[in-house]
Amino acid sequence: MYRRGRRYSERVVDSEDARADGLLRTPDGSVTAYSARFGEHYSSRHGARTQARHVFVEGSRTHLQGAPRVLEVGFGLGINFRATLADARTRGVPLTYVAFEFDPAPRSVLEAAAEDTNDDVWAAVLASWGAPLTVDHPGVHLDVRVDDVTAALLPAGWATAIYLDGFSPARNPEVWTPAFTERLAGALAPGGVLTTYSAAGDVRRALLAAGLQVTKRAGPPGKREHLVAERPA
Repeated sequence: MYRRGRRYSERVVDSEDARADGLLRTPDGSVTAYSARFGEHYSSRHGARTQARHVFVEGSRTHLQGAPRVLEVGFGLGINFRATLADARTRGVPLTYVAFEFDPAPRSVLEAAAEDTNDDVWAAVLASWGAPLTVDHPGVHLDVRVDDVTAALLPAGWATAIYLDGFSPARNPEVWTPAFTERLAGALAPGGVLTTYSAAGDVRRALLAAGLQVTKRAGPPGKREHLVAERPA
């Protein structure tokens, strides 16, 4: 999420000191950006693309699904979507992806963050960015809903994977509450997996209280571990 009305530079810097006047190139070559509103980067400064693949695509076992259905909390710069799309394209499997983003980043920031992406689906996202959008391409269906996910109607028992990727509980507590976590659990299909970069004790307890089977998994570079939570099959 970005503060509305604030302008952002397209300048990419190679420093961890990047703030709202520039984007940050991370060690794996991918780019993230700093949110002045929340005081955090959208993705890991230690490797945005690596985190997307390790925590979200692999952590949710989406890379093993024959027809993944993903629900994402916090579309951000589209890094998790692009990693999931790349995996689905490589394996030749259909992908259905629904994401909620309350405050979309400017199109120019998405373009700069995805400078190395050459994909017709992503081009369609950029062409319609700034409003709720639906992209239908062969094998790919994407909905990005500009809405407050905590008040939205979630698809019951639908998702094979949920990517809980809001800003940290300290900065963005609304998407980490026990009440909302319980609603996310209800959106998982039996055997579905919710994954998040967080390993906080309060988050773990909320997931357990929602009836999910929670484990800690080794984290990506810069983080010791993260949480995955499965709805019993």
